[in-house]
Amino acid sequence: MKKFIFIHLTLSLFLMCTPYTQAQQRYADDEKVNITVYEQISPAIVAIEAQVSDGVSAGTGCVITSDGLILTGSHVVEDAKEVEVTTYNGQTYKAKFIAQMSAKNKDLAILKINPDKPLKTVSFGDSEEVKVGQKVLTIGNPFGFSNTLTQGIISRIDYVKNRFQTDAAINPGCSGGPLLNSTGEVIGISQSIYNPDHNISNIGIGFAIPSNEAVKFIATIDKSKLNSKTGRTK
Repeated sequence: MKKFIFIHLTLSLFLMCTPYTQAQQRYADDEKVNITVYEQISPAIVAIEAQVSDGVSAGTGCVITSDGLILTGSHVVEDAKEVEVTTYNGQTYKAKFIAQMSAKNKDLAILKINPDKPLKTVSFGDSEEVKVGQKVLTIGNPFGFSNTLTQGIISRIDYVKNRFQTDAAINPGCSGGPLLNSTGEVIGISQSIYNPDHNISNIGIGFAIPSNEAVKFIATIDKSKLNSKTGRTK
């Protein structure tokens, strides 16, 4: 009887001391991937609002340097009078326009903010290794719902237009956000969706610019343009 009581108490103490392990076991392996990637990358994703002639152009951006260099879609900020960037913790900064590739060409742009402290950054994977059928995740700000995670697969690779097609949900406000692989590397930049009903709904056909194009664009940035100050607005 005493032996039984000892075993029972030992087992109880073991279970009380391992709550984290038990919690981890509640998630499937695929869920753990999603959770890990989101927790790792979401602090490096920002929301963008650009004041344009006909209202506000909203999008998403990826932090590429800890001192505030932001990669986004050029159509998000094209001809903007003023651009504001909101980081994951809710701080908003005025952004300086640094460089842009035309929407017709590669649809990429670089902005600069001066954050109060170093920011988390994304890392880029080799988009040449992307395969049709592989799992992808996106983080964006669809319709203003900040830091939204969606998942899907690479549905098709358009070698003529140099675009990835994906069924991961991309909606207005997601342009400029990352298309991520299962290790959290950026393999594409969300650009557009095919929606014949004029932005009423997402039908599962989205497009992203391969990350290697972004890496080449970033390498062309004139570092002398990064010195002027931009401040926090609220």
